[in-house]
Amino acid sequence: MRILTATVAALALAATAVPAASAARPGPPVTDGVWRTDGYGTLLALGGGALRKYESTSLSCIPGDSARQTGPGRYITPDGTVLAVRTTHDRDRARLAADSSVGHRRLARLPALPADCARPASADPRTRFDVLWQTFEENYPFFAQKGVDWHAVRDRYRPQVHRDTTRAELFDIFARMLRPLHDAHVAVKDGDRVVAEVRPGTEPPSPELDAKAKKYIVARDLKGATGRRDFAAGRITYADLRGGLGYLRISGFGGYAGDGAPYTAQRAELDRALDAVLTPDRTRRLHGLIIDLRVNGGGSDALGIRIAARLTDTPYTAYAKRVRNDPADPTRHTRPEPVRVVPAAGSRYTGPVAVLTGGSTVSAGETFTQALLDRPGRTVRIGQPTQGVFSDVMVRTLPDGMLFVLPNEEYLTRTGRTFDGTGIPPQLTEPVFTEEEFANDRDSAFDRAVTVLRPRR
Repeated sequence: MRILTATVAALALAATAVPAASAARPGPPVTDGVWRTDGYGTLLALGGGALRKYESTSLSCIPGDSARQTGPGRYITPDGTVLAVRTTHDRDRARLAADSSVGHRRLARLPALPADCARPASADPRTRFDVLWQTFEENYPFFAQKGVDWHAVRDRYRPQVHRDTTRAELFDIFARMLRPLHDAHVAVKDGDRVVAEVRPGTEPPSPELDAKAKKYIVARDLKGATGRRDFAAGRITYADLRGGLGYLRISGFGGYAGDGAPYTAQRAELDRALDAVLTPDRTRRLHGLIIDLRVNGGGSDALGIRIAARLTDTPYTAYAKRVRNDPADPTRHTRPEPVRVVPAAGSRYTGPVAVLTGGSTVSAGETFTQALLDRPGRTVRIGQPTQGVFSDVMVRTLPDGMLFVLPNEEYLTRTGRTFDGTGIPPQLTEPVFTEEEFANDRDSAFDRAVTVLRPRR
């Protein structure tokens, strides 16, 4: 699952020069104060060299993560995430940016932190139930699409919770509430216990599935290929196929520079891989490129956009993001923010592309697929529909420390369509990593891509 823990470029704030003779002590930075996000159910308190997040609903306010200030409008969290805040047209409006994500979060200044944010939250099981239920009620966009009556869920499960309900019993109740959503971006976690459900008929990406698929591809599809090489801690593989075709496998949009490495290191590792793969000599020779996303666990949308920028000579819009922002009305959203693909400065490939997808193509793997829908040049999707989860996830903490996550964003095509729940469909349908395919030494999606891309004589 994708969790927003990105790094951002620092945004310096200009200071007004004051004559030395009348210089006064500098006032607080213009971004200091309390801010409410448009959507996301979040308050931010900036000041005293720190940023503190508060997870807010109409009935709760729970302290969340904190970040240390490293410069004007710049903050870093303990895990290395760097956040930047800058004001816009006036001091009471600002934007929060994160460069492993795409787009911005709009902020509005509040006069003060609400009083309930300073009071310890009750650890009563009924309060914990209410906080989780209300967070979904105010933020989750897809109840109607999933056919789930969330109010009926509360009516069914709330009476089962009382002051003596144990932590394990409450976890089990949450699991029963959330499983019917079949949303891979919905989960509840308590220690080693984790519950998350994928779309029926699909398999979640896992290290085991990734290793199995890669071993099969190397032995079958890349037999006879030349120049095979792994990059980015094995998350990216490239090989030259016969007939002037290239094969690029991407198993995730992160983890390129090792666990815990900041986004800038991930980005640099990706650039090194793309520079080695998309050399001017190779891009001149290629007649077609297969991009294999069939087992892709997601990661950073910004890294996907960075790859798309190496596949075009013409700027275009990848998609637009919007977020649910009315707690009482799931049909209300922020104004969609377009996310652009701008041709990269490095060597680029702009010829035909075949994108292989399946139910184990998840999250940032899907937003990258969506970013190629309107790519200038010939692009064809082959395989099975993607998983159907696109949003960054909101990470929430209950008063007892139990975690849960949920989505609240939609990614729109230029016609306003979203693919949440159903996934992005292929244009050419083929089975993907089924037991029958393995047993009969077949990879129908790969073979179809080779046939589609191979130059006709």
